[in-house]
Amino acid sequence: MRIFQGLVIALAVGVALPACAAADLVSTIKDQESVEVTVYNSNLGLVKDTRKIKLNKGDGQMQFMDVAAFIQPYTVAIRSLDAAEDFSILEQNYEYDLMNSTKLLDKYVGKKLKLVTRNQYQDKTETVEAELLSNNQGQIYRIGNEIHIGYPGEIILPSLPEDLIAKPTLTWMYQNNFSGAQNIEVSYLTQNISWKADYIVVIDKNDAKADVSGWVTLDNKSGATYRNAKLKLVAGEVNRVNDVNDYTRGNAKAMRAVAESKAGFQEQSFFEYHLYDLQQPTTIKDLQTKQVRLLEANQAGVTKIFKVQGQNNYWYGPYNQTGKVPVQVMLQFQNSKDNHMGFALPAGTMRLYKADAQGSLQFIGEDAIKHTPKDEKVDLKIGEAFDVVAERVQMDYQNINRGHESEWEVTIRNHKEEAIDVQVLESIPGDWTVMSQSQKFTKVDAFTARFDVNVPKDGEAKVRYRVRIKY
Repeated sequence: MRIFQGLVIALAVGVALPACAAADLVSTIKDQESVEVTVYNSNLGLVKDTRKIKLNKGDGQMQFMDVAAFIQPYTVAIRSLDAAEDFSILEQNYEYDLMNSTKLLDKYVGKKLKLVTRNQYQDKTETVEAELLSNNQGQIYRIGNEIHIGYPGEIILPSLPEDLIAKPTLTWMYQNNFSGAQNIEVSYLTQNISWKADYIVVIDKNDAKADVSGWVTLDNKSGATYRNAKLKLVAGEVNRVNDVNDYTRGNAKAMRAVAESKAGFQEQSFFEYHLYDLQQPTTIKDLQTKQVRLLEANQAGVTKIFKVQGQNNYWYGPYNQTGKVPVQVMLQFQNSKDNHMGFALPAGTMRLYKADAQGSLQFIGEDAIKHTPKDEKVDLKIGEAFDVVAERVQMDYQNINRGHESEWEVTIRNHKEEAIDVQVLESIPGDWTVMSQSQKFTKVDAFTARFDVNVPKDGEAKVRYRVRIKY
């Protein structure tokens, strides 16, 4: 004989499923007329849920179900779109004590229930009545005059406790003087929904042109699905109070950006922010990552830059280490209409691809960009050059009054089939003066000198200079 064992909780057939308390009305997603979702990029969304509901006249109570599981209940705002003066909320509660097997059994400690065992071979069942004495690390029952620690089979409950609910629910005490159905708009903030920008950049065989496509990546873990939603994205630094006592606390900074796109989103200024408005409804499922096209540009001019970057720690004493230093490969383009761009680019990740000899696209690197207005440059670090080698040697070091002097030589060897230009950037602290140099330099800022070096194909070039630093 085989008997099924394990904890299985069932409800008696024909018993109604109460929610958190008795209510005149229950509104579900079936009443929804429209939903609008405005998403910020850092774990925050604003939901506007409009439902057509026929309320009883006078005072009443309603349950508003199918809200986001991560709703911030203190942000809920409710209004009637049809009868604002005849409808008001007297009290609001957010019920989030969701049922599970442990909570259900906790409510039945000291009460009677049924235990059912089934024999699958003989197609028989046996039902006994028991009193649940404890639900602490397992169940203890009184069956007749005996105490049972655990029991095989299913646990049958006669009904659900009134103070447990299956999903997060708003409950209202309302006052209504309007006859007939009316559109009720409920708006609230919810966590665990965010967006970011992702970009695909495909460069041509000469590394001179690029096709750029931008995508909005929307991540919804808010605990709700928004069907046929009007989607808006807010770009801007929205300040929020961080309440350390709030159980739903979280970082609610939003992305600062400006965008201009004809690929699905329409951008507009809004207060000190910018708003992206998707031109067609979309369904945003819970636990879904969705991508919507943001922008597209073709044949934008790009420039490949080789860079040797110096370090601050070179300047504080004799530097005995010699050897190769990395040669960074950068890609730069002007974000202007003249360059087939001219978008204000939200912060995000640009991923770069290039076709190989067989025409198959290969990934060549990625870099994050900050919020970039139109007519500004975009600089991307792609990786390190394979065929370009740089070496740095300290040729001399001397202490002087209130400082020191040092002499440096940077050698660059180019194993490519064409000549290249390399930027040698030296980060020099303190009050510095270049005493001598093998070629001209540009003072980029107070602590940076840049040497622009042309290196012939399959050849080498050297930069040598002496610098005095005072403190």
